[in-house]
Amino acid sequence: MTRLPSLKTTDDRFMESGPLDTAVEKLRGVAKKASANAWCPYSRFSVGAALETDDGSIFSGCNVENASSGLTICAERNAIYQAVAQGHRSIRRILIYTPTPDPTTPCGACRQVLSEFGADAEIVCVCDGPDRIRSTLTALLPMSFGAGHLAPPSDQ
Repeated sequence: MTRLPSLKTTDDRFMESGPLDTAVEKLRGVAKKASANAWCPYSRFSVGAALETDDGSIFSGCNVENASSGLTICAERNAIYQAVAQGHRSIRRILIYTPTPDPTTPCGACRQVLSEFGADAEIVCVCDGPDRIRSTLTALLPMSFGAGHLAPPSDQ
């Protein structure tokens, strides 16, 4: 069995620190602003996401919790659905902001939804601390399930 590297250590190949490039810094501002609108009375874990489509459009989302936990929506999926609702189908990059000392990666459900619209997307996770995680969806979700795994429609 191959051991995957932990994303929590500073020795990890995914961890970075230092200044962000201008495009990513812009997404950070959008995501941080979105996190202020999060509805998270149960977890008190406000998350903001900002995604950039292939044509440069930017969409944001925040997490919206519900007393029935299964109805909660993560910030990443909220941003993706905003983009799709406006006709976009290809994600270049998504930035996730959490007001924490360490960056947090997307959950498995968000990774799977990201794979539908951004199989080659860059994932940037930032926080209030100096570190960040910068990776690709392929690295965070190896061997993902997708449309290619479905049987083609039959001609009936």
